[in-house]
Amino acid sequence: MASLTIRKLDETVKTYLRLRSAKNRRSVEEEVRVILRELIEGREEPLTPFAVRPAPSPAPTSQRTGALPEASVTLIIGGGIAAYKSLDLIRRLKERRIEVRCVLTKAAQEFVTSLAASALSHERVYTDLFDPQSEFDAGHIRLARDCDLIVVAPATADLMAKMAGGHADDLASAILLATNRKILLAPAMNPLMWNNAATRRNVSLLQRDGVVLIGPNSGEMAEAGEAGTGRMSEAVEIAAAAERLLRPPVPRPLAGKRVLITAGPTHEPIDPVRYIANRSSGKQGFAIAAAAQAAGAEVILVSGPVDLSDPQGVTVKHVESARQMLEQVQASLPVDIAIFAAAVADWRVASEGEQKLKKTSAGMPPLQLVENPDILATISKLTDQRPPLVIGFAAETEHLIDNAKSKLDRKGCDWIVANDVSPATGVMGGDRNTVHLISRKNGESTGEIAVDSWPAMTKEQVATELVARLVKSVTGKSLEPAS
Repeated sequence: MASLTIRKLDETVKTYLRLRSAKNRRSVEEEVRVILRELIEGREEPLTPFAVRPAPSPAPTSQRTGALPEASVTLIIGGGIAAYKSLDLIRRLKERRIEVRCVLTKAAQEFVTSLAASALSHERVYTDLFDPQSEFDAGHIRLARDCDLIVVAPATADLMAKMAGGHADDLASAILLATNRKILLAPAMNPLMWNNAATRRNVSLLQRDGVVLIGPNSGEMAEAGEAGTGRMSEAVEIAAAAERLLRPPVPRPLAGKRVLITAGPTHEPIDPVRYIANRSSGKQGFAIAAAAQAAGAEVILVSGPVDLSDPQGVTVKHVESARQMLEQVQASLPVDIAIFAAAVADWRVASEGEQKLKKTSAGMPPLQLVENPDILATISKLTDQRPPLVIGFAAETEHLIDNAKSKLDRKGCDWIVANDVSPATGVMGGDRNTVHLISRKNGESTGEIAVDSWPAMTKEQVATELVARLVKSVTGKSLEPAS
């Protein structure tokens, strides 16, 4: 068999073969032959001689450990005296949990060595477009696309001219032409070269094409007596710019806003052992608190008894009864937005037993019930410190929309989030919800009521959608809800 053709390999196997062949300085085809020979002779290497990084996946919404997700950069080092700064750049990128693979142009190898770049990046360094060990499986395409960002530092006048003209006569320019990733250039050259009309045209064209530049800075040049604009930005500046492109800041449109949220059930004691409660899990209220905090708000969450971890970055006040919840809500005012998602018990016993109530021959002991304070109505009807936007929840088992509209009128709040909590829906204690947003048209206190029915979603998606509506109402800006 003169040649090998293997099709339909999954990405994990392909990555393993590429890394192993690069490690052993063989083509992928030759590496497969070696693996087969070792299998036949019974002395195969373990299948994981070194770590194979999995394909990048979306970062989770909440990074509880504070650790940043890993990203990867292909760093192209151009030929110029500033190339020595690129060695420090490798270190600065890795400090930010950014993996680096280096490509050195022919001119760059006059200033820094492949050995130095490899030692700092802990990766093989690539230099030749026609390297049979990497080009057997189109290595320049992998280097162009198996990364999250391409950084060129230093970006020389010659390399930028090649980019602007679409040239691909070496490995670096071929990668830059074949990529579909964002490109960050850190120009470095003599001030006269930087100000030359040809360079200015090339820079303008590259920026129109979407290439991002950092620098150059002004100062003394390497050449004696030369000064001006043309110095490559410092490594820490370039690393920070790369991180901004890789991890753009999360929009925080509710920054400076104070949001109060209630969640969970309340427990109304009958005696030291028993209490009146409901099946609320608190998941929806906790999800809203997390979404509001992610949007930049200062969030106070007043929660009844739940089996949930406190959302990160949220001030949580734990209570048991409706009266305790109202007390904490009032103590948290003033706020910009109040969302009452808690399933507060409507009733409590008039007199809580000091001892456990016992069964007697006379039958069940009488329980006199009295009405609990109406937290939503109390806050909605305040004349002083009423939040500008008050939102209630209507958990109904029948006539959902009609009951929710009636509650909007009765309570005096601005919005009602209505959901069907019939046992068949699984909403109480479940992870999904189907809600209807009830509000006055044009935000008026009286007039026609609008009903916006949302599709079935996870409670996290409901929370994100609700916060997006809050942002638009409070700031006038749009926040696209997460898909």
